[in-house]
Amino acid sequence: MSFFDLTGKNAVVTGGSSGIGLAVVQRYLDAGAKVAIADLVESDALDGTGALFVETDVADPDSVERAFAAAARDLGKLDIVVNNAGIAPETGPADQTLIDAARATIDVNLNGVMWGLRFAPGHMGAGGSIINTASAAASVGFPTYGPYAASKAGVVGLTRTAAIDLAPLGVRVNAVCPGTVTTPMQPPDDMESRFARLASPMGRLGQTDDLVGIYHFLAADESSWMTGQAVYVDGGLSVGFAKQLFEANQG
Repeated sequence: MSFFDLTGKNAVVTGGSSGIGLAVVQRYLDAGAKVAIADLVESDALDGTGALFVETDVADPDSVERAFAAAARDLGKLDIVVNNAGIAPETGPADQTLIDAARATIDVNLNGVMWGLRFAPGHMGAGGSIINTASAAASVGFPTYGPYAASKAGVVGLTRTAAIDLAPLGVRVNAVCPGTVTTPMQPPDDMESRFARLASPMGRLGQTDDLVGIYHFLAADESSWMTGQAVYVDGGLSVGFAKQLFEANQG
């Protein structure tokens, strides 16, 4: 018996050309799935893998609708959908919020997931799994991250309600809430990264390899009785601050 085998399954990953999304695409391919990447830019890293690329702007519902239709047309019925595309522009503190950046954050991070939940299920059948990328910021505050935190908290809310709405169709919906992970979107030496190293009980930043296992599990049949959950993969940051953070502020 091969556990967590994805052979014969078809997947779509939004934002799959870099960072967490790219790592998830590579894991799904290795596990036997056929994968379509819905993103603005195609990644050279996937040349020769057989992955399908569909140019997609997740902030545009028409673009998302076309992307899922194209993926289903080329791959067949969809079994796995990962609503992963996200951005994290500087938006400033609450009383100085940069309006255009805040709107873009909500449009991509929250509305992009909402459109995925709107248009993906029509191309899925019983046993399907939808996985939304949220963030530890959904429940842990961080200065100047208001729109980003709001967008990710919204993703958790959408996940819970969609799990109820789609259960009669046999489609499960869960969320992954990563902590600070080194990706092209997250520099390893900025304020957030320095804080995460100090505050996380495990004392380090995450890597994309730390996350692909949970995305794999949630896509596989072994998680078939799990829905509506937000799973935190954050080095323990969401449960409390590390001893070294308090020691660093003594004196």
